[in-house]
Amino acid sequence: MKKHIGIWLDHKKAFIVIKKRTEPSWEEAAEVTVTEILSGVERKVRLSGGSRTRNTPWGPQEVAVDSKIEVRQKQQLRKFYHQIIEVIKDADKVLIMGPGEAKSELKKEMEKLKTRVPKIIDVQTCDKMTINQIIAKVKSYFDKI
Repeated sequence: MKKHIGIWLDHKKAFIVIKKRTEPSWEEAAEVTVTEILSGVERKVRLSGGSRTRNTPWGPQEVAVDSKIEVRQKQQLRKFYHQIIEVIKDADKVLIMGPGEAKSELKKEMEKLKTRVPKIIDVQTCDKMTINQIIAKVKSYFDKI
């Protein structure tokens, strides 16, 4: 059984369209399932800590360092990408699409892994799409191949 997967993602969520072929003809016997994965990435993170100055006890607090916030967001994104990779690990071919940088970050994360990862056919830039539009795009893309 062959398995082709199309992924639409941004930094908030990912839609994974799985197209399985059970018979020789893709159009007649293709089973399509859609999975949604939420990233859980916090956009505005407030780290605990910060202190007030000695001279003015009710003065301004020190702001959390931006690098700590960026490191936390990168860790959350990496965890999100690994959740996606876990779902698609047994695919034959993968199409990655999305509006921002997340698609190329996922591709880089897949290339870093030493274990078997599916073959990435294409990475495309797409605007926001509904689930039905994503399914139609994945179907038409893999029907051409």
